[in-house]
Amino acid sequence: SRPMSASDLLAVVRRHWDIENGLHWQLDVVFREDDCRTRKDHGPENLALLRRFCLNTFRADSKKDTMRGKMMRAGWNDAYLFQLMTQMR
Repeated sequence: SRPMSASDLLAVVRRHWDIENGLHWQLDVVFREDDCRTRKDHGPENLALLRRFCLNTFRADSKKDTMRGKMMRAGWNDAYLFQLMTQMR
């Protein structure tokens, strides 16, 4: 609704798609957020909060691996999971 130049509009659109591709895509593909069937009470909000917490924790890890690989390693290796949890301050 605000008048903008073409370059300003392009910057706004690119920022929007950067968020969409960087956050929402990972939540949809890696955490399968769209397939979640939780609908009652505060369940959807609680699970969304946990997913974002996990995503931020995995992003903060310095290991060069995919998000899915980090999730699998954390599920298989208690020492790696403990390292992830203790790096958050």
